[in-house]
Amino acid sequence: MSANAIPAGGQPAATYDSAFLRACRREAVPHTPVWFMRQAGRSLPEYRKVREGIAMLDSCMRPDLVTEITLQPVRRHDVDAAIFFSDIVVPLKAIGVDLDIKPGVGPVVAEPVRTRADLARLRDLTPDDVPYVTEAIGMLTAELGRTPLIGFAGAPFTLASYLVEGGPSRTYENAKAMMYGDPELWADLLDRLAEITSAFLKVQIEAGASAVQLFDSWAGALAPADYRASVLPASAKVFDAVAGYGVPRIHFGVGTGELLKLMGEAGADVVGVDWRVPLDEAVRRVGPGKALQGNLDPTVLFAGRKVVETKAREVLDAAAGLEGHVFNLGHGVMPSTDPDALTHLVDYVHTHSAR
Repeated sequence: MSANAIPAGGQPAATYDSAFLRACRREAVPHTPVWFMRQAGRSLPEYRKVREGIAMLDSCMRPDLVTEITLQPVRRHDVDAAIFFSDIVVPLKAIGVDLDIKPGVGPVVAEPVRTRADLARLRDLTPDDVPYVTEAIGMLTAELGRTPLIGFAGAPFTLASYLVEGGPSRTYENAKAMMYGDPELWADLLDRLAEITSAFLKVQIEAGASAVQLFDSWAGALAPADYRASVLPASAKVFDAVAGYGVPRIHFGVGTGELLKLMGEAGADVVGVDWRVPLDEAVRRVGPGKALQGNLDPTVLFAGRKVVETKAREVLDAAAGLEGHVFNLGHGVMPSTDPDALTHLVDYVHTHSAR
């Protein structure tokens, strides 16, 4: 097959046959592929330099800046996939939600969604709302060559949590109060967010993303029964909406050890695992037919090279029996992480997993 041929999945053969996409499809790989959540970000001095004086949401809407930031960790670390630089609230901002990302706080919504009238303010998202996404991905795929690009979006529950709470929360008291106290409004809110999220992912895939990841960052706050009844249907709607594109779909949340099977049932091809559950136990919980992603504790990177190697080997050993494995951290790269520790980790995983 020529490098420009388009096999199943709609990607050029060079990208389609990459270690990352092969692992997602549970196929044989030359080595365990590696990428890091938040690999493009505050741990890199070159990132801090190009972002200097530019607000987060503004930087997400500048194709030249998005392209440069997305490429930075690929150049520096030799990771097996790039992840599109954006933020989970970008589609909400694009449809007119009054929000901002405040440094040291996170997304803050000026008028939280608490009533059916508030829900009516959330209109559909169209490609015309996010032309900078299409432009940036076109620029990126031209630069990345054989390296796949991962698109991403926030899952309906996590987006709903920000919208209902008005910002970050540790208790999710307002969101859960709606979920328990007005289940019809809650279901309608998550369904609307599923449509917005699906549209945002479709834009990224149609522009050239080779895989997508749905971040349900705060789903770990839910009991399994509540997740199944009140969250899973909306997440499943998102995964189903993009199933026809044939690109791998990854699902990740923090503190979701008790939800791993359900997160797989939502429709993901790859289930992300945080550091709390060993991968050999995670595969038992998830069940067959899924690849796993993870799951080195991000704080290990502060413990010195020998410790990093020991802990990385433990992850690789736990993953030895998996149908497919993508090496990642159990959450995002911390801002004060030494970039050289990440570069060494990539090299270690590549070397010690070579088939």
